[in-house]
Amino acid sequence: EKVQRDTSITMLNLGITVPDFEAQTSDGPMKFHEYIEGSWAILCSHPADYTPVCTTELGHLNKIKDEFTKRGCKVMALSCNDVDSHKGWISDIEETQACGKFSYPIIADPSRELAVAWGMVDPVEKDAAGMPLTCRAVFVIGPDKKLKLSILYPASTGRNFDEVLRVIDSLQLTANHSVATPVNWKDGGDCMVVPSLTDEQATAKFPKGFKTTTTPSGKPYLRVTPQPNK
Repeated sequence: EKVQRDTSITMLNLGITVPDFEAQTSDGPMKFHEYIEGSWAILCSHPADYTPVCTTELGHLNKIKDEFTKRGCKVMALSCNDVDSHKGWISDIEETQACGKFSYPIIADPSRELAVAWGMVDPVEKDAAGMPLTCRAVFVIGPDKKLKLSILYPASTGRNFDEVLRVIDSLQLTANHSVATPVNWKDGGDCMVVPSLTDEQATAKFPKGFKTTTTPSGKPYLRVTPQPNK
């Protein structure tokens, strides 16, 4: 269902093919669909360059970028400033966050065209000129170019990238196995057998077996199995 804000910005629905675009970035021109072809991808939007919370986020993301690479996931950021501004900001990030050489592109969106197309605009937070800021959005995109996850943070709250990595682990696991991940699951933890599998199918599919929890209702829907790809 589409969510309409007072700024007439429409959120992207999970499962849609994400919008393609061409843009300038701190690493040069980008054709988005071409850039992410065949891989998982994460796109993080930022309210503006030279802002304190964004600086900590981009620095930390650079430090842990190898964790995304291990998962076959490309990393990108977007901020509503031009490329020259991004490049100057990157120097600050490298120096103040001790994060090494910056190693992923920041997309330029000074017109906010992409922010609007992707539903990233924060209807409350404004810049010095009174223009809406982009919120702190996280988009996780699958190899099929479909939106798998979106998280929106207000401009005043920084992201938790440990949670983003945890969710990517879950998305990649559940895309390939008939399981779902329970509350606070982490890689290596037990999983839930999806309701669409019968007990017979689950027995054939999960050689490690599964355990069914007895419930007061008598319904055998709580079925737990060890993580199947471990």
